[in-house]
Amino acid sequence: MAENNNRRELRDLLGPIAELAATAGGKILEIAGGDLGASKKSDRSPVTLADVEAEEILRKGLARLLPGVPFIGEESVERGDIPEPGREFLLIDPLDGTREFIAGRGEYTVNIGLVVNGTPVLGAIYTPATGMVHAGAEGAAFRAPLSAGAKFDPAAAEKIRARPRPAKLIAAVSRSYLDRDSENFLTKLPVETRIAIGSSLKFTLLAEGKADVYPRLASICEWDVAAGHALLVAAGGRMETLDGSSLRYGAKDKKFRFGGFVAWGAA
Repeated sequence: MAENNNRRELRDLLGPIAELAATAGGKILEIAGGDLGASKKSDRSPVTLADVEAEEILRKGLARLLPGVPFIGEESVERGDIPEPGREFLLIDPLDGTREFIAGRGEYTVNIGLVVNGTPVLGAIYTPATGMVHAGAEGAAFRAPLSAGAKFDPAAAEKIRARPRPAKLIAAVSRSYLDRDSENFLTKLPVETRIAIGSSLKFTLLAEGKADVYPRLASICEWDVAAGHALLVAAGGRMETLDGSSLRYGAKDKKFRFGGFVAWGAA
């Protein structure tokens, strides 16, 4: 963040970014009560008015908080608005878990990730259905209740940490996207329990020490992962490719997709 002397330190950004995510979450809940305006994108995945309107709230808010930092959002990319990532950039999924949202389940989130030099360094995940935010940066992670339009109260935040790996594992798995390679990976581990859940909530389970491993070995978009990656690392966990190498973000030539990952709790 040194390139802009007016830029706040990462931890100082967590509160304002959490508030912004909650504001976007409030708009999502507002739309959930009426016509969702659901349609299909070019890749046949669903999109709703909530996805679009939440992203615009995030775009405007982040332009104030982090002026000049490129904004790479799921719906913006779909429209062809694809800036050069640069050294620093934002990866945004305004409504992660659109299928769950359409189905009336509360397992959807607002994801905000800040990437520096190809690595997520700050992440915020807001769950509108529960009014809970998980966020982390610089080795510190927390969860806190936060309503749309409310001020973030540090005193209400609870520190969270990933747990050391036990002999028997709890695996977080996708409710809608459990691919064959991920399934095969899990069969080779001492998994005792599986928790199937939508969206980036799987990362929050690992960050809270409620799960130990989350594999997603199929292709996935960077904005689905960046916020959870930063949160998990801040909570003491780690993210890697199947062969153990580091994940790198900012692949504009690949439409911001990579081939998958394994998320782990603490060593």
